[in-house]
Amino acid sequence: MSATTLGHYSGGSTVIAGIQTITGTVSNDSATNVTTGANSIAGGSFSDASGLPSVIQNTGNNVLIQNGVIVNVQMKP
Repeated sequence: MSATTLGHYSGGSTVIAGIQTITGTVSNDSATNVTTGANSIAGGSFSDASGLPSVIQNTGNNVLIQNGVIVNVQMKP
């Protein structure tokens, strides 16, 4: 396909802002007589990964983990 033909099918030039509002709370929690462990990522853990891998680790107690990903893809002829 020529660049001219491909340009006809292009997505345009509109800018879209990705906004995430992540609001979480942890309150009135307690932890007694607890044991936490260790986190580790071994060598080669992502050797066959594809896409957008994400890792979230936690060894604590009463923890709020929030994660958000915004991916903007722009293709140009």
